[in-house]
Amino acid sequence: MNNQTELHKTFISKLEIYYGPFSPENNRFQSTSNSKIARDLFYSDSQFSRLINNTASEGELQRALANVERLLKVNSLQQKIDKIQNSRSHPGMALWKKWAFIGVTTGIIALMALFLLRSMQEGQQRTMPSTSRYEMLKWSFENNYIRPYITLKELPEDCYFPCYKYQGRWELDKEYKIPFFRERNGFHYVAKQATMYATCSDKTATSGELFEGYEYQKHEIWYDLREFPIDSFLVKGSKTAVRPAYNEAVLEEDPNFVKLAYVHTFFKTAFHLDSTSIQRTGKTIGRDIEFLPENAVISQLESKELLNELKTEINAIARNRLEDFSKPVMCNPATAPKEDFNLIEEGDILSFDCQFSTGRFLVGYTKNYVLEDQYINNYCR
Repeated sequence: MNNQTELHKTFISKLEIYYGPFSPENNRFQSTSNSKIARDLFYSDSQFSRLINNTASEGELQRALANVERLLKVNSLQQKIDKIQNSRSHPGMALWKKWAFIGVTTGIIALMALFLLRSMQEGQQRTMPSTSRYEMLKWSFENNYIRPYITLKELPEDCYFPCYKYQGRWELDKEYKIPFFRERNGFHYVAKQATMYATCSDKTATSGELFEGYEYQKHEIWYDLREFPIDSFLVKGSKTAVRPAYNEAVLEEDPNFVKLAYVHTFFKTAFHLDSTSIQRTGKTIGRDIEFLPENAVISQLESKELLNELKTEINAIARNRLEDFSKPVMCNPATAPKEDFNLIEEGDILSFDCQFSTGRFLVGYTKNYVLEDQYINNYCR
């Protein structure tokens, strides 16, 4: 039996652990459709079909097997959570059990991040809908099994645990633009979407002054045919402030701008509450570049050679995670939406003024998060 046949056999046997018996006659699992399994593993139907029929390459099988093993680990952690949740119904539960529950939940979220990272790293090898890139993050927080949030019952008696009102889903309030420099002028970065789930899941944050955000970001990369220098888009006399007219411009309506790609990023953020101010730090976990189809952009460019040059520049963004285009390395603290943290509610905004270093310039931008779906609406008393 050759190595690829053995890999395929192992791949099928691992899937059977989670999805039940496999029927080799029709290459299907008895309890779950192939399309559903493909979505779970971040594959298109056509690529999963190649894996099931053993027509994929050996490398594809190896990566697919690693994905299934991560899925099984997630399931194992979920079963541990269920056991801990059941034990919580008994009076007098020890403090260590509560933190064990939080720790295991955090472990699942971390594993989801790794799962998403692997999927992102392999994203250029397959075609998949953009929405699938954050479905695993959404599933980690919006399902009936995993409970990544601190509940009212778990708050201290004096109710001093400020982060509890910040838990929930936050969205980017308004897009922003950044002109940036690679080896040539002309590139522009447009922040279109950010969905962040905030939780007090860090078990070391006993004072409740720390919370974490797990964030999916979707941005666009545009190219200015005129290749105007960066300072053309800054306020005259300023070295950092972007012109309001530039930030408010609709690039789709300007024939000088060509959209080249989407950037999908998974980002982990730490927030520290200090009286009425909030510090924000973070790092990129994974990034995926999704180029627009060539036939959609080639007619707007001078040549195929120019398109290839631009792609080379853009690919450098994905390869170098240390130069993250949304990393808050120079952000001022935000002012808390309410002086009394117990009054934080849906619709409140966290506003961070930041600077992005690009070439010789520091470009200023403002990132606003709005609380769309708050986990705990009630007031702790």
